[in-house]
Amino acid sequence: MRADLLFDPVDGLDEALAAVDAFDAVLVAGLLRPQPEQAAGVVELADAVSGTPLAARVAEAADKAVAGTAGEDHFVALAAARAALLGSVHDALTARVAEAVGRPVAEEAAPAGAVGAGHAANLLAAARSWLSDLARAGWQGIDHELVGGAAPVVSAMLPDPALRRQATLLDGFAAELAASCPGAALERIPVRRWADLWSRALLLTLPGATGAPAADTATGRLLPLGIDVQEHATAVQAQVHAVFEPADGTAPRLVRAAASAPKPDTVVGAGLWQLLRPHLSLLAAAGEGRSMDLDAMPVTAEGDLIWDDAHARTGEPADAFVTARVALPAATASATAPLDRHPARIAVPVLLEGYEAEQDDEGTAFLVAGHRLAVDTDRIPAAGPLTAEAVAASGACVALLRWDAGTFHVQPLAVERTVRRKAVAVHAGAWAGGTADKAGVRAEKAATGAVDALRERAGRLLRK
Repeated sequence: MRADLLFDPVDGLDEALAAVDAFDAVLVAGLLRPQPEQAAGVVELADAVSGTPLAARVAEAADKAVAGTAGEDHFVALAAARAALLGSVHDALTARVAEAVGRPVAEEAAPAGAVGAGHAANLLAAARSWLSDLARAGWQGIDHELVGGAAPVVSAMLPDPALRRQATLLDGFAAELAASCPGAALERIPVRRWADLWSRALLLTLPGATGAPAADTATGRLLPLGIDVQEHATAVQAQVHAVFEPADGTAPRLVRAAASAPKPDTVVGAGLWQLLRPHLSLLAAAGEGRSMDLDAMPVTAEGDLIWDDAHARTGEPADAFVTARVALPAATASATAPLDRHPARIAVPVLLEGYEAEQDDEGTAFLVAGHRLAVDTDRIPAAGPLTAEAVAASGACVALLRWDAGTFHVQPLAVERTVRRKAVAVHAGAWAGGTADKAGVRAEKAATGAVDALRERAGRLLRK
């Protein structure tokens, strides 16, 4: 990997992010009675897209917002301009990563077919109305009455599978806002995050925004690289990153498969795997270091496997580091869906070797070709044996290359370290299929007790 390319400036990136930041600052105080500094932020966003097809609509929206008379359509235009700028940042960074790792840039995917939502148009309009009220009030103006306006909309959306994506986003966003009320008392506001959630939610209310995934089928061999675990207080997700080798001999490609589950806050550490294993047999194969043979497994144009155990069976042993050294360099990435083009979504599997690991007050980092590449050890899950100490003692690493706060960094999925003159691999998802490790066994037992107790309590409530 040409690490030097990851540290070279990207033309136009700072200007695009500055325009996004300027608009995000506008949402802090809201657009009910915009002040001169807020008007400048809206105008800066409009100027940033002045040479694009969005120019006329965004310019009109900016004028209305500055005058304090913006309607739903104007807020949608401003959200689209913001999303377009972040999408351009995503594309520029993705191209830079492809150049650094020597892989071809993914081709644009064919647009997905729109899902009809005629019967749900009123619910989408209600969601837009609530999001528009948020923009007028601003994050400093939120209160429980305003935030509570999302509840009936979410309740009406949830029973409809076609609207569950929007409902989940609105529900989570409203919960974050409710936990922060009143906004006027907030000492710190997650400006970028709330603006991301607001603009994404607003664009997802447009008819046809959530198109049906353009699905194909995959037949061939799946070689896992590692497991990325994302845990929250009430939910957990495990995403397996892998190289897929088609049976017809065409070029290998990068794919993902994920399982999610709700969880009680008492289930932590290795106990998470009990919640996830029933949903994805691939977790056991990845944890045991084995491949899987796929037969007509559904896969989207974005490279996400729509997992069905009926289309998979466990294959031969497959070492992740062998896969990373042999198959990964030739694997092509899939295109990113338009609404998913955001720099926070960048997660590119890479193999790092020949680096020097160091730990200091700034954290852990790899020195690669004279450059300091930060390591995000906070993303290492407690549900596995991989630790920050193992990363610091490693000589090779399979990781996800990410971008945040203006720089690239890596999230380790597995490392190789030398123990008694032998290379030993340590994987973040090593306990996914079960473990004999003492710490893992204790966590599994604790989780079993917690889950059994909750099921027993739930049964008693249902019997009443």
